[in-house]
Amino acid sequence: MKRFNNLVDASVEKGFSDIHITGGHPVVYRSHGQIIFDKKVVFSHEDVDRLVREILTEQQLEMLKRKWSVDFALSASRVRLRINIFKTTRGLSLAIRLLPGVIPSVENLNLHPTLKDICRVRAGLALICGTTGSGKSTTIAALVNEINQNRNEHIVTLEDPIEYRFTSSKSFIEQRELGTHIPSFEQGLIDVLREDPDVIVIGELREPETIRLALNAAESGHLVIATLHATNVEDAVYRICNSFPLDVQEFVRFQLSSAMVCMVIQQLVYLEQTRFRVPVLSILRSTQAVKGLIRDNRMTQLENTMHMSRKEGMFTHRQYMEYLEGLTTFVPPSRIFMPSAETVPDIIYEPPLFRETVAPQPAASEPGESRSAHRSRQTTVADLAAEAEQYEDRYEEHYFGKSYKISGEEDLLEVVNDISETK
Repeated sequence: MKRFNNLVDASVEKGFSDIHITGGHPVVYRSHGQIIFDKKVVFSHEDVDRLVREILTEQQLEMLKRKWSVDFALSASRVRLRINIFKTTRGLSLAIRLLPGVIPSVENLNLHPTLKDICRVRAGLALICGTTGSGKSTTIAALVNEINQNRNEHIVTLEDPIEYRFTSSKSFIEQRELGTHIPSFEQGLIDVLREDPDVIVIGELREPETIRLALNAAESGHLVIATLHATNVEDAVYRICNSFPLDVQEFVRFQLSSAMVCMVIQQLVYLEQTRFRVPVLSILRSTQAVKGLIRDNRMTQLENTMHMSRKEGMFTHRQYMEYLEGLTTFVPPSRIFMPSAETVPDIIYEPPLFRETVAPQPAASEPGESRSAHRSRQTTVADLAAEAEQYEDRYEEHYFGKSYKISGEEDLLEVVNDISETK
């Protein structure tokens, strides 16, 4: 682990954004978007296996064994790491994204100051869009922390994984992680609307039902901040609308035009004047003209409207590049990666209900029972969750002589309660 921490420290000092570790292969870094091989640093297969066991929790290790990959975040050397561990022809590999240990401000990310306008909105949908690795999550973290420092709100985040750990300031913040605290973004959104939220943060809009629930939440008086994979505003609007069947797309356009307050497309671009990458934004604001274009399905005209609406705070990509050329002061990435005692530790409380092992008395085998009927009598909720996922939405399964229809983790409490009663 010490070797790993030293590697992270060195990567931060050199301004690398990513580290790739594979057994028997030179460590690979990404610097300003470019791949760099370090032939002097090689982890053996045994080193990688040992490292994986050291950094994973038991639950994460079981997920890796079951799904052959696991995605999570942790703190190391006072920075945050987003890590994906996966199987390859070379064995296990680690893809590591370096994140600031302390949540950076809008100013320190070199973002346009008008993005703070989002933090003053009480209700509506704010979308931060871009490709993978464009800094969407960090931008959202900066916006959430801006709200946290200035408004008295209840903020609930739904993330995959949790990248930045927040400490409540003026706002009360609760963070929930996909696969750890919620089975899906859809279920998380259904739950969160019953939890008295003011601000809802969604790690990514993927499925139609998640998009529908997000739009409903934005229309019903909540500020919803979410990310979406898209490279321009036209693509982003089409991705949302085309997620739905043709017969409801008109309604979705009306709903989106009503709920959306702002859409930001973000790219990280290396500038010669700075010698590092900075965010280049396209900003679409929800004026009456923009609402009309979305309602009328005239998305091809959005770019031109942005170009003509600079006074309303809109920017096209080209206009934003011109804006950056006029700036003389930028914050270097090294400043937001400076060590700080403010880093929030990874302290995660697991309720006893989900830690307890239940051991019911053996039940007699019945003819026709499935193979699970006589499995080990040491059964945990995690075991049941794994088995439920295996048979999800397919057929009934037997646990200790009784038949249950398993359609996800929500059905497991009935199983656990029944098992507990037999103790």
